[in-house]
Amino acid sequence: MTDTATDTGLTRDEAAAFRQKCVDFMEQYGTKPAATLDDQKAFLAAAADAGLAGIPVPKEYGGAGLTLAHEKIWREVKGNYPMPDSEFIISHGMCMPMLAEYGTHEQKERFLTDNISGKTMWCQMFSEPGAGSDVASLQTKAELDGDEWVVNGQKVWTTLAHKSDYGLVVARTDPDQVKHAGISMFIIDMRAPGVEIRPIHQIDGGSHFNEVFFSDLRIPKDWLIGDLNNGWNLATAMLMYERVAIGGAGAGRINQPQYKMLLRAAEESGAIDNPVVRDQLMQVWSMETCKSLVAMKTRDELKAGRTPGPGGSLGKLFGSVIAWKTREIALEFAGPGSVAWDPDDETGGERQRAVLNSFQSGIAGGTDEIQRNIIGDRVLGLPREPAVDRGVPFRELKVGTQTD
Repeated sequence: MTDTATDTGLTRDEAAAFRQKCVDFMEQYGTKPAATLDDQKAFLAAAADAGLAGIPVPKEYGGAGLTLAHEKIWREVKGNYPMPDSEFIISHGMCMPMLAEYGTHEQKERFLTDNISGKTMWCQMFSEPGAGSDVASLQTKAELDGDEWVVNGQKVWTTLAHKSDYGLVVARTDPDQVKHAGISMFIIDMRAPGVEIRPIHQIDGGSHFNEVFFSDLRIPKDWLIGDLNNGWNLATAMLMYERVAIGGAGAGRINQPQYKMLLRAAEESGAIDNPVVRDQLMQVWSMETCKSLVAMKTRDELKAGRTPGPGGSLGKLFGSVIAWKTREIALEFAGPGSVAWDPDDETGGERQRAVLNSFQSGIAGGTDEIQRNIIGDRVLGLPREPAVDRGVPFRELKVGTQTD
């Protein structure tokens, strides 16, 4: 019989029918990478109309109201096509699940539908000039004034802030508590008075990262996410979603994009005939295969309805190592051609951007050192490093500009 249950909770016929629906949609809308943000929004709007956006989110909030098994099938199919919504990885991979899991009914009603359909883009604002790897040392503050929060401070390395409509920010709400305890998470209108965004120009010519300044920014009292002063727990959950997104857990299958890119370059340059190059390519293939297997295990945690655990750090760290290895190999057989390209060549730059962007792979989403600390603590059970600030109220710590 074909209509028997699978380990996804769907019958084989149900799974096959939904998979075919996903394939038909991608064949119609997703065969080419989106050239502009409007193209990406059009793709997401079509996906929402087809019931293929926000798949596990209830229909009352703009989702499809289906299961995580459906979501897994969608990601598997979508992973076989160019990324038509690549700039929404934070909006959908981090902000949407946070709103769905921790937002109030009113927040979900107001914000989730437009987020899911791509009508609005969201960003995440954690890092500060004096609080990068140690995010809990953040100094951006939010003070309650009647029915509004007044936010002042600065964030940095905020991806796509200049294109975003809303964002999730962590700010200090009680400096008399220890640094991890007096933090809360809020929704921010990125177009509101009191928000200034300054793009950061990158080595590859792009400006995906930004500085964000808050000057007496006023936001409604009910834009607080979760409980007051529980922002660190929410930030930790969101960082795990980020590491899952960066680590590639979304595809739900074996995925080797760096290997395929290097293979094309080796074939084009004739370096594929070099046995040393073939050995190096096989190393990347093996690492990406292992990374995919770790990512699939992490995906099972999401499928079970659990917030991603330290597996996200494993995938993120593995992705960083692969990026560095890719740069090393590309430089060996392509030389200067691996970091420079003709700006008038619309098809050029894929390999070169990957090489140049490898430098930030060990920083974004938490440095490699932080990932190793998390893995040592939560996976291997090793003792934590000494914390000299444990139990000390934040206002007494000499961090950032607090030097007096």
